[in-house]
Amino acid sequence: MTSQTATLRSAGTCLVLDTSGDGLPRVLHWGADLPDAGVADLAAITPGPVPHNALDQPWPLTVLPTTGDGWMGTPGYAVHRGGGSAAPRWDVTSARSEDGRSLVTTARDGATELVLRHTLDEHGVLRVSASVTNAGGGPGGDTGADAIPLDVGALRALLPLPSRATEVLDLTGRWCRERSPQRSVLQDGTHLRASRRGRTGHDATLLLMVGTAGFGFRSGEVWSVHVAWSGNHEHLTERLPEGAGIHAAVLGGGELLEPGEVRLAPGETYTAPDVVFVHSTDGLDGLSRRLHRSQRATATHSNDPRPLVLNTWEAVYFDHDLDRLTQLADTAAEIGVGRFVLDDGWFGSRRDDHSGLGDWVVSGDAWPDGLAPLVDHVKGHGMEFGLWFEPEMVNLDSDLVRAHPDWVLGPRAGHPRPSRDQHVLDLANPEAAAHVEGQISALVGELGIDFIKWDHNRDLHEAVRSDSHGTDQPAVHAQTTAFYALLDRLRAAHPDLEIESCSSGGARVDLGVLARTDRIWTSDCNDALERAQIQRWTSLLVPAELMGTHIGPATAHTTHRTLDLSFRMLLALQGHAGLEWDVTGCSADELTALAAWSALYRELRPLVHTGDLVRADLPEEQGLLVTGTVAQDGAQAAYTVLRTHTGPSATPGLLTLPGLNPARSYTVRIRPEAGLPAVTQSRGPGWWEQALDDGIRVSGAALGQVGLALPVLNPAQGFLLHLT
Repeated sequence: MTSQTATLRSAGTCLVLDTSGDGLPRVLHWGADLPDAGVADLAAITPGPVPHNALDQPWPLTVLPTTGDGWMGTPGYAVHRGGGSAAPRWDVTSARSEDGRSLVTTARDGATELVLRHTLDEHGVLRVSASVTNAGGGPGGDTGADAIPLDVGALRALLPLPSRATEVLDLTGRWCRERSPQRSVLQDGTHLRASRRGRTGHDATLLLMVGTAGFGFRSGEVWSVHVAWSGNHEHLTERLPEGAGIHAAVLGGGELLEPGEVRLAPGETYTAPDVVFVHSTDGLDGLSRRLHRSQRATATHSNDPRPLVLNTWEAVYFDHDLDRLTQLADTAAEIGVGRFVLDDGWFGSRRDDHSGLGDWVVSGDAWPDGLAPLVDHVKGHGMEFGLWFEPEMVNLDSDLVRAHPDWVLGPRAGHPRPSRDQHVLDLANPEAAAHVEGQISALVGELGIDFIKWDHNRDLHEAVRSDSHGTDQPAVHAQTTAFYALLDRLRAAHPDLEIESCSSGGARVDLGVLARTDRIWTSDCNDALERAQIQRWTSLLVPAELMGTHIGPATAHTTHRTLDLSFRMLLALQGHAGLEWDVTGCSADELTALAAWSALYRELRPLVHTGDLVRADLPEEQGLLVTGTVAQDGAQAAYTVLRTHTGPSATPGLLTLPGLNPARSYTVRIRPEAGLPAVTQSRGPGWWEQALDDGIRVSGAALGQVGLALPVLNPAQGFLLHLT
């Protein structure tokens, strides 16, 4: 760090901050790495002009911009103390660099203290952490203005975008159709994605991305942001006619706080969720590569090989019977399942979804001898045992609510509208949190539970709670932090316990919850044709080993569409594979196919769960999706090739395989264990039969630049290529 700038560098990206002069550091550059000479030149080339009807001197974009800096857009910081609020005049007390990849800035504005940390990890992922403290007098101290509570309205992280960033890509969705992409042109004004659902949401964007025109998976320069938080949040990009200082626009986000939600008494601190920024010069795959490698390096989740899972929901629903479930476990073990998970219906009065939620005691009606006989049977096969919980929710028809009606989250006026006949347990109430923690912990210890499927099946409507004065207060922030604390305590008490984040499927997918769990349930939709797009876009953020991908029944529970087993097996190999299906009803041929598929999953797991994700950019009208994983050393790869709908051409032509080392040669094989479409020689390319046998030897240059002739595929058909 020089006397003028702090330059954070890693993995081909950099952040350059001007630390000279008064006030907070100013952002000079965020994006592709610059040599030292380039950084030194910034001071000479970046002073901007002074347009008409503007401030008399060029103004900088600081790391926390407000109107006091000259920024007239969405502020990075907004607080209220006593009778009003104003833009802060920060007195920087320290701006110190740590190991060339982080800068910690501390500043003070009167009785308010600020700490900002910008950290660029070894993979080029930038995290911005921020906290604000009410440093005013407390009891026995000052009684003047400095002792007044501080209301925090916003603590956002914002970074600049250059003028060549002109196109916006974000995601939306709904239950069973998560992660649907939508593109738009970056225009003047604010493109805001705000979520007030009390959880991340089926429609959450995961990443808000802005890039050069036409950027895709394999091309273009892209800047992106993600808010690592499971409660209310916002992502935004904003362009004003006068720009953002020397920059064209900004990109950022943070927690979305309701008025009065965070009120700091003297001495109290609010710590904002981390905001994660990623830049790539090689398209969306570059973003995913950085994010996936970063998550794998932190290793907050299990690094053990991900066992093949069987979850019982679509196999038995609420019909729990020991004989039926032990038979299901027997068949699962024969296939090669490594984890057997008992879903909803094992507790309290829970014979349907109208009652019993919140009573985490084994039902004597459904399980007269308890769960131990099933657990022992499952573990006798060498499988892990998992159990479904929904700890944050209750039915009004439950022993818990009858005993503690005040533990239901809601306003004094009465309960919020029900959803799925359930309401929210107020985890910010220490007694309620301790109660549910005790019930879960006791079962984990008593039964030796290895895995929890942690569900959360509704948005938080009217998420308020009454304070000690009987006043309704917004509660999403408190509920989210209490949820995180509950997870942390359970993991500390049971270090080997693994937890899945499920929320009506994929409604709680973010880096905040992934820091405390071992995988997410990608979607409640097990229709493999729908899953093709859901998994493709979820993988922007989530690496394969953290993304639950299961085979469902032939006729999907959610769409009622019937698909071949071959296609369902193919899609399930893209993540942490499993089954959501009563396999006791399978034919002998189906069981043989599933056993071969299970062995293939275990064979390819080291590649798929550690390699770099690659996705081909193909015209949408062709209906072809190509998704691959390439080992980091380039020695092997696996590609899923599938068709979602018919294309305009009679033959699909040549397919190039992205991400290969052009200097290597590869043996290309088709793996029929992944499922094989009915391709005859007359409809298949010349290399097809050889690739089904010993494989064909082809250079990486030819595969990447010329490609393979594809067979004629119908919708919902595909195959797996394995290259070694």
